[in-house]
Amino acid sequence: MQKSEPRKDELFLPDLCGIRAVFFVVLIAELFAFFLALAPMNIPAQQRWYNLGLISLFVQWCALASSSMLCLFRSYLARFSDIKAGILSYIIILAVIAIITELTYYFIYARTMAASPSWHLHFFLRNIAIGAILTGPVLRYFYIQNQWRKKVRAESEARIQALHSRIRPHFLFNSMNTIAALTRSDPEKAETAVENLADLFRASLSDAHQQIRISDELDLCHRYIEIEQLRLGNRLQVEWDVDIPDDAMLPPLLLQPLLENAIYHGIESQTEGGSIKIKGELEKGKIIFSLENSISDHGAPHQSGNQLAQDNIRQRLAALYGAQGQLHVEEEDGHYRVIIRFPYKTAEQVKIDEDSDR
Repeated sequence: MQKSEPRKDELFLPDLCGIRAVFFVVLIAELFAFFLALAPMNIPAQQRWYNLGLISLFVQWCALASSSMLCLFRSYLARFSDIKAGILSYIIILAVIAIITELTYYFIYARTMAASPSWHLHFFLRNIAIGAILTGPVLRYFYIQNQWRKKVRAESEARIQALHSRIRPHFLFNSMNTIAALTRSDPEKAETAVENLADLFRASLSDAHQQIRISDELDLCHRYIEIEQLRLGNRLQVEWDVDIPDDAMLPPLLLQPLLENAIYHGIESQTEGGSIKIKGELEKGKIIFSLENSISDHGAPHQSGNQLAQDNIRQRLAALYGAQGQLHVEEEDGHYRVIIRFPYKTAEQVKIDEDSDR
């Protein structure tokens, strides 16, 4: 069996191969160089600046070389547990410091001053000690940050999955009653209703982060409407006006709950029934869906349940798209309209985003 490539987030160390990480390392190293140069007392100002130049050069070489080695051995370190990877990373960094210390002594100090063997040993042990003292807390910080990110990610995924998996009990009860009534009078419709209901439950149990094509989501909405029309008949009228590329991706069960809202809070409350208008379009790189339904003159009941469902969708959009995922509501002239916006992404773009989050 072929061994899968380890994911980047399996290693507690940050990815030190990127430009942002290198910039961060250079910045922190330079701040540490300033600290080492300015800390000693009773040193002339001119000597401090000279020392700062040498210390900065030494510290930057150690920092960049250590980062390069950790980047080079990243896939290898990811095979081990966090403890073993931390120990190996610690050894790699100290080895880099030791090598650069020896090179510094040979090319700078050994040729410019009559350095004794004892001074050479002191210089070597001093640099190793400083590196060991500084590296330990830094690795510990990276480990704690990684554990915190994993915890936040796990909690976020669990919350999104819980929001995604909610199906209102009243819909299940109504559907089962409709199927039971059709079992004898129209077995074919009953069988179709069971298949449609199974597809809805299959979608509700799927991975909330696994996005689907817009055509699959619309097909699911059509199946839901078929179930409800068995119960409501001509009281439920649906108009479709969707012009969105077929390769657009979106989270599953994003539109179906809004349809359920429109039927439960709008159409059912009217004796004569009503209509739902579904419009979808692509505008400036964003997909815009609007669902409009007529409401009773007495207002839509179950308003708290309506808000709960909308908050569900709003939280999912925020968790998946951030500020680019929006939901807002309009109500005027006997019509209730829900509008959602989110970025247009193809399957390839979704995969790139998922890989970058790892």
